[in-house]
Amino acid sequence: MKNRRDFIRISAAGTVGTLVLGTYACGSGAKKPAEAAAVAVKAAADPGVGLILYTIRDAMAEDVPGSLKKVADLGYSYVEVADYKDGKFYGYAPAEFKKMVDDLGMVVRSSHAAVESTGISMDNAQKMADDHAILGVEYCIQPWVNDEDRTIDKFKSMVADWNQVGEVMQKAGIQFGYHNHNFEFKNMDGIVPYYDIYMKEMDPKLIIMELDIYWAIKGGQDPVEMFNKYPGRFPLWHMKDMSQPVTEPFYTVDKDDITSVGAGLIDYKRIFAAKETAGMKYYFVEDDNQGNGQPFEGIKISIDNIKSKILV
Repeated sequence: MKNRRDFIRISAAGTVGTLVLGTYACGSGAKKPAEAAAVAVKAAADPGVGLILYTIRDAMAEDVPGSLKKVADLGYSYVEVADYKDGKFYGYAPAEFKKMVDDLGMVVRSSHAAVESTGISMDNAQKMADDHAILGVEYCIQPWVNDEDRTIDKFKSMVADWNQVGEVMQKAGIQFGYHNHNFEFKNMDGIVPYYDIYMKEMDPKLIIMELDIYWAIKGGQDPVEMFNKYPGRFPLWHMKDMSQPVTEPFYTVDKDDITSVGAGLIDYKRIFAAKETAGMKYYFVEDDNQGNGQPFEGIKISIDNIKSKILV
């Protein structure tokens, strides 16, 4: 996951209890109330298909405007960003990046960004909240835990921190969340971190779960059973597919069999049938392997399959 780490510094056991953020409306320059309400009703009925831009990270590094246009031309309705640093998104000021996406008829729904392992100063927290509010995101997601931080004590410490991050983000009009891989489902001396620490100790009002369906299945989980056990706690999904069956759960981040949504073995029709139980609002196509060198071809297959095979 070297590329992921290049994009983002991930939280470990830093102290964030003293953070205070100002209250900012999520999405400066918002539409008029009546227009915004109409858009919200339409989005609730049919949110469209989203893409996390980590999927096309190399293309974004080369040509941000051109890559975003290709995404919009393929029919994607909204995006999740994965490059926030130095107060900018993909090198653009928040308002500039927001306008670029808005002008293409898309929306920035979410961001993969997190506090640093040493904690975060009040000034930096304020800056992060301000930038994301200008960008107009609804969600800010903790996307990764470093290898050295995957211990029971560190998991507990991080969850305590994340609850506080969730509180200050909420004051800024942004919902904090967590994105899983498969290592959270590994039994560690009788404790499964995802269930015995995360789901028990995360405040559901402050932290939502962005379920990466592929990685959950790799970790031996059934997403529908997860929804039934914790209804309403999975408003965001990540969707990719797998070409090899899971004969035995594993917990290393091996991803050789990732393929486009609908081109593999995951029964997404069954999973979508449980979306109301999950509380799903938005879902994002993701391909950690960037389509094996053909990122735009890969995300075209995904959106075409979602519309023609899964949602019908």
